[in-house]
Amino acid sequence: MEIVQTPKKTVFLFEGFSSYIVVPTDGRKHTKDPDPTWYGESIGWYEGDTLVVDTIGFNGRAWVDTGSGHPQTEAARVTERFTRRDVGHMDIDITIDDPKAYTKPFTVRVNHHLMVDQEMIEFICNENERSTDHIKK
Repeated sequence: MEIVQTPKKTVFLFEGFSSYIVVPTDGRKHTKDPDPTWYGESIGWYEGDTLVVDTIGFNGRAWVDTGSGHPQTEAARVTERFTRRDVGHMDIDITIDDPKAYTKPFTVRVNHHLMVDQEMIEFICNENERSTDHIKK
């Protein structure tokens, strides 16, 4: 993941699937009825040195995690808090509130380490791909 910041937005670039998420940080609110998408609709703001990203508007076809298959419904709200612990480390606290899938909100922490002098590489895994048949339906 690479993070690009401008005065009005933060962009998260992901090597996997060449995907990205744009998070406006210009003070806007969520739209009243966002079009459901895989990544949802995100808005962000700062609380001190912490970037808070609030996301709603999911399509209900994704998972909370990529490997274990814990569900995420269209009712989900995900709040991420990005805090630089020091120059080389970032803690991300992710709170998932999805009343259709879980009895109460829960939070997980992910720790990221800065990779100096690294570039993202192309990720292609599409030719004859069979593991996405469930998405095509």
